[in-house]
Amino acid sequence: MAIITSPADSRLRLMVQTGTDPQGNPVVATRNYSRIKAEATDESVYQVATVLGGLQKHPVFAINRVNEVKLEEM
Repeated sequence: MAIITSPADSRLRLMVQTGTDPQGNPVVATRNYSRIKAEATDESVYQVATVLGGLQKHPVFAINRVNEVKLEEM
């Protein structure tokens, strides 16, 4: 049984540091942007994320892309 995958959905997760806790660990808030084209390159998604990060009040802590794929049996 062979399984093939095809892109289904993609989201951008922008994490910003909103402060620190009493122990000095970062406190992070997540901003999610859905409906990213699954075919978009990682480079273009990263470029958009850096622009969006520049518009945030808090500094960017991490940039993540979440991809979903559709699994089908051949």
